Amino acid sequence: MRGLRGPVRPATAGPLTAGTAGSFAAATAAMVAVAALCLLAAGCSTGGTGTRDEGAAVTTPVERGVPAPGASAVPPVKTVDAAWLLRGDPTVSKRIKADLKPCSEGAYPVDTSYGNLTGGSVPDVVVNVMTCGDAVGIGTYVYRAKDETYQNVFAVEEPAVYATIDRGELVLTQQVYAKGDPVAYPSGEDVVTYSWSDTKFTERYRVRNNYSSAVGDGAVEAPDAVDPTVPRQN
Repeated sequence: MRGLRGPVRPATAGPLTAGTAGSFAAATAAMVAVAALCLLAAGCSTGGTGTRDEGAAVTTPVERGVPAPGASAVPPVKTVDAAWLLRGDPTVSKRIKADLKPCSEGAYPVDTSYGNLTGGSVPDVVVNVMTCGDAVGIGTYVYRAKDETYQNVFAVEEPAVYATIDRGELVLTQQVYAKGDPVAYPSGEDVVTYSWSDTKFTERYRVRNNYSSAVGDGAVEAPDAVDPTVPRQN
């Protein structure tokens, strides 16, 4: 054992005689026997490891993506059929319903987003309806879950409009066209941020971005290629 030594001879003791040598040998043997018993007892009390047992290590593998025991799992988002939702909504205009037709391969021109906008226990649904050809937004809606159904709590049916969810707020972007503007090149856009207040959305911020009319009116000419290894001539 670490730190265990034999008896130390006192500095004032005389020379060892045959009698004292025998007594010294006997005492030494007794000390060694006691030390051996202590080691044996320590080994038995620790389960034979020689160190303190802390219990068996947990070796159960944890599957990736599975919450640990006691942790609450995030409920999955329940998706909805946006086209079916719009067709069954009496507040959606007949014009939008008439334009709500499948594009190529039977897919409807509808984008859906899910997020918490109104503070409910079920994610709200933002639906954007677009045209098939040029993907111009013609209507945007927000549906809130209520009593196992969805209630329309926001709607804008004007071109060209598109809504997204940004950190719990509804952000609406609407293109602004001046007379003679082609569909691909509007004169600007309005970006409006809405927040839910009690039973409706309230406008909080509005930003107007005006686009330059000097770009986008013709083919784009690519710049000449530049070799970075050739020194520039001043």
